[in-house]
Amino acid sequence: CGVDEPLYDYDVEEKILNMGYAIPEPSKPIANYVPAVSFSESAETKLVYVSGTGPKMVSGEYITGKVDKDLSVEEGYEAAKLTALNILGSLKGEIGDLNKVVRVVKVIGMVNSTPTFNQQPAVINGFSDFIVEVFGERGKHARSAVGMVSLPSDIAVEIEVVVEVLN
Repeated sequence: CGVDEPLYDYDVEEKILNMGYAIPEPSKPIANYVPAVSFSESAETKLVYVSGTGPKMVSGEYITGKVDKDLSVEEGYEAAKLTALNILGSLKGEIGDLNKVVRVVKVIGMVNSTPTFNQQPAVINGFSDFIVEVFGERGKHARSAVGMVSLPSDIAVEIEVVVEVLN
């Protein structure tokens, strides 16, 4: 990709709108941290580390509960998809333009689930499927999907990402 060549043959943010979604404003941290931090890798690109993010709805409330007890796998999938949208809000807040995303590098997906639940990957697919739909091949990422005995404020999922972006 040359310096003046765009990474995409479409506008990423327009695509999200055409999919029926609005990119939310970054959430305010609930403790002593920031939503995202950038680290320059080179003159051309940098890595952005986005803090653990949950499924915050437009109302400001979160999807809460344990998957396999309070929520189905499908409801967990939708919570992870919503979390992807919130992460994109934080990422846009850090870099200004989602068209600068070179690659989604690493995803850590945590699912608030019962001790016997073992379908965490199916839940976190809600995040992965959405991100790949938005960014295409550049959205394919390394990933972990794990179960947790609890998550802050009883949120259904928490996801953190590392993304390579243009400087």
